[in-house]
Amino acid sequence: MSDSTRVGSEPGWSSYLPPLRWLAEYRAEWLPHDAVAGVTLAAYAIPVSLAYATLAGLPPQVGIYGYLLGGLGYALLGSSRQLAIGPTSAISLMVAATVAGMAEGDAQRYAQIASLAAFTVAALCLISWALRLSALVKLISDSILVGFKAGAGLTIAMTQLPSLFGVAGGGHNFFDRAYLFAGQLGHTHALVLAVGVVAIVLLVLGQRFLPGRPVALGVVVLAIAAATLFGLPALGVPITGEIPSGLPSLAGPALRLRDVEGIIPLAAGCLLLAYIEGVSAARAFADKHGYALDPRQELLGVGAAQLAAARGHGDPVAGGRWQ
Repeated sequence: MSDSTRVGSEPGWSSYLPPLRWLAEYRAEWLPHDAVAGVTLAAYAIPVSLAYATLAGLPPQVGIYGYLLGGLGYALLGSSRQLAIGPTSAISLMVAATVAGMAEGDAQRYAQIASLAAFTVAALCLISWALRLSALVKLISDSILVGFKAGAGLTIAMTQLPSLFGVAGGGHNFFDRAYLFAGQLGHTHALVLAVGVVAIVLLVLGQRFLPGRPVALGVVVLAIAAATLFGLPALGVPITGEIPSGLPSLAGPALRLRDVEGIIPLAAGCLLLAYIEGVSAARAFADKHGYALDPRQELLGVGAAQLAAARGHGDPVAGGRWQ
């Protein structure tokens, strides 16, 4: 095991609460840079969180709660100093594919099951930490993750293409969606497609000529302004709609584990994805910045993030490379 992933040896509470270690060494001159980093992350995370929540079949604001609360939970117990926590494409797809059958068309039950899944992932994280199962991460190769992410990317693309072309879409798997989408191309909404193409072009150009800048947030702002000034919703361009203001109520789901058949396999799958994705990204950050990462401690960090997100009625979250 490399130095960047060795288990920390500090005794006492500091070995379980990493902030007790780095807060004592924190310098006031770092604060402005950290503030800029936080604003930059928020600029990226807000539009992405809205999209991933919708991909998971949940209200858009749930994605924002996942970043807000999940990140705070991870900061208390996680050992990475740069890892960002929030909804991910892989977990959103897993939630959407699994919870829909469990909810049986009931939107409220759907949200409750997604929140219960996050609670269950938190419990599994604690059990895995106690049993020292973090060593199992070495059995998962990077090629497996690349293959999974490639499949997730294709699935996401096929779920979003109908929205780009302004058609209904549908289907239950990749090939079914592709077949239905191909048959609906004759009903493409030209204005919706034009707006989508312009947004994609701006994103690509922004990444090319303005690297490291909050280009995605700028595109969102421009889209909101265009929709308002030109009355795009009245012309058939769909919008997100009103997002509830304020903070979520910190209450657990009304459902219990025995109320939902299949919740344990779903939570186990989410834990596997969240832990492997998170540790992979956290290891890269640790190597780059020269500090030790504790893979076992990461189970507590991921678990705390799940618990915090679930308290805000969110679905499971994970860490990734948001840079």
